[in-house]
Amino acid sequence: MGRTLVYPRRSSNTVNRYKNRATYDLATIHSIINSSPVLHVSFSPGPSDPFPAILPMIGQMGSFEYPSADIGEPLDCYLHGYVSSRIVNLARAAEGEGLPVCIAASKVDGLVLSLTPISHSYNYRSAILHGYAKLVTDEQEKVWAMELITNSVVPNRWANTRIPPDGAEMSSTVILKVKVVDGSGKIRDGGVSDERKDKDNEETTSRVWTGVVPVWQTYGEPVPSSDNRVEEVPEHIKSYVTSTNEQNRAYATNAVKGENPLKEQG
Repeated sequence: MGRTLVYPRRSSNTVNRYKNRATYDLATIHSIINSSPVLHVSFSPGPSDPFPAILPMIGQMGSFEYPSADIGEPLDCYLHGYVSSRIVNLARAAEGEGLPVCIAASKVDGLVLSLTPISHSYNYRSAILHGYAKLVTDEQEKVWAMELITNSVVPNRWANTRIPPDGAEMSSTVILKVKVVDGSGKIRDGGVSDERKDKDNEETTSRVWTGVVPVWQTYGEPVPSSDNRVEEVPEHIKSYVTSTNEQNRAYATNAVKGENPLKEQG
């Protein structure tokens, strides 16, 4: 068996509530991040603004230095940004290690419907990362990261587009590289958890339906644009839609039974 790497437990990432659902396993946390279409990135906008800022961004875990690195090894988080956005300007001006950021991802796998409102829950997967963001200035690494992020939307999409990006496109696009210092994940799966006092109450159990409604993201049939001239939907799109829909459905339905492969990793 191979080694299992975990993030160090610090005050910033230690899970205090439902500790049994926590994981610090790199593979589990990175898998949640990579399978989330949108990451929420929070940062401090500065002393002149009292409110913390948070942005929805596209990102992906990876290692430019070791591109063959496994999902369970130490990785950086690459984020796609615009050249003049606030987070990019702050990262550009940051000294030392870079701009401190928190990256969060969450996925809902089921609606857990119990006998009482207080016992209702979700089956879910969530993850957070803390780290320092800097602009990627090396052109080769920037193109590598752009390909990594593009292919996270649909595998092999980069090679099936007009590439490489031209000068204007490269100038307007910024890649932030987050050096991760810690992270944690939290997973809930299984069925309903009701208290004994409610399960023994016949009046309640005879009228309240309990169970889990599986939830999964589904991709629909591809719709061509008005300018599209390619008659058939490419295989790299069709196969991705089909396989991902099957995987998402299987994960959500298996989670109801407590058969969660990510949880087994963590």
